[in-house]
Amino acid sequence: MNVLDFNVLSQKGEDVSLRDYEGKVLLIVNTATHCGFTPQYEGLEALYKKFNDKGFEILDFPCNQFAFQARESDEGINKVCSLRFGTTFPRFKKIKVNGKDAIPLYKYLVEQTGGKKIGWNFTKFLIDREGNIIERFGSKVTPEEIESKIEAAL
Repeated sequence: MNVLDFNVLSQKGEDVSLRDYEGKVLLIVNTATHCGFTPQYEGLEALYKKFNDKGFEILDFPCNQFAFQARESDEGINKVCSLRFGTTFPRFKKIKVNGKDAIPLYKYLVEQTGGKKIGWNFTKFLIDREGNIIERFGSKVTPEEIESKIEAAL
């Protein structure tokens, strides 16, 4: 089993198989629009523009579990991200990343990286082209700090 074996929900609530991303390097991120780390959206978009044509995708999962910092609807979150930060990478339905209501993908990501729950917004998981986890990065690790690891994975 690996990341590609999971299905997630699009912003519109449609089922999306992560198999659709097979052969791509992925950065899976839980995000929020009202967080001290929200400016990382700019760095994420820069990475996406730099590496997308080489097979890199960012999968954005808004999460309201941390101090209600993603309080808008899915549509509202998309508007903030698109208008304020100019993001163009795929964004999915708002999720929970911890606890009994965490989506199966995040339960798996946490379990496979030592079992420590997600500490805050903008925790990042780098995934190789076959769906295996390369590394987990905490919220304070900026997109710019992991650029070389993305490049190596590509």
